[in-house]
Amino acid sequence: MRVLGLVPARGGSKGVPRKNVRALQGRPLLAWTAEAALAARGLARVVLSTDDEAIAEVGRACGLEVPFVREPALARDDTPMLPVVLDAVRRLEAAGDAFDAVCLLQPTNPLRTSGDIEACLQLLRESGADCVVTVLPVPHAHNPHWVYLGEPGERLVLATGEAQPIARRQALPSAWHREGSVYVTRRGALAAGSLYGTHVVGHPIDPARSVNIDDLDDWARAEALLAADVAGVS
Repeated sequence: MRVLGLVPARGGSKGVPRKNVRALQGRPLLAWTAEAALAARGLARVVLSTDDEAIAEVGRACGLEVPFVREPALARDDTPMLPVVLDAVRRLEAAGDAFDAVCLLQPTNPLRTSGDIEACLQLLRESGADCVVTVLPVPHAHNPHWVYLGEPGERLVLATGEAQPIARRQALPSAWHREGSVYVTRRGALAAGSLYGTHVVGHPIDPARSVNIDDLDDWARAEALLAADVAGVS
């Protein structure tokens, strides 16, 4: 299976301005994802998709390929990820390089390891799934069997559509939510217009080393977790 490693990093971040090139524990945020991706076995190429030349320069310095510049129309705040992924795949295919799957690695998840990437690639191969995503457990209080949809003061309906909630915590089925560090999707699912396809398998991540940087509070947590890792190694 030939898998493209794709790192999307646009220039117009709002929650943390210029976050993709901002220093996290002394290194550009982008460098943490580049290091994990380049160390992972199973990725045929690792390509950076960006609209920003400064980010492109940092990416090249980190060892990422930058074979094209993303169009501004695909780098807006409201741009979905699927068109960004398809743009990269189609550009590379037009240049003569085809892939069976794409491994999406967003720089905003700097604590993911090469082992996480390799585990997801292996799970895609072994499971026959359309997509493998990293996941975290949903707390019991937020399990869909206990969550009601609707507005206070109006009729509430269980998220599962059932008439009554499950009474005992011990009887709740496991529930998971997307963690965001790794998405591996087969080319056929992408062509059909989905990042997930119809058969999704999850790879659990340790919550203690999961962070998705969207604002300065997330940035501070990432700094603290990485500092603790460095202290633990030394």
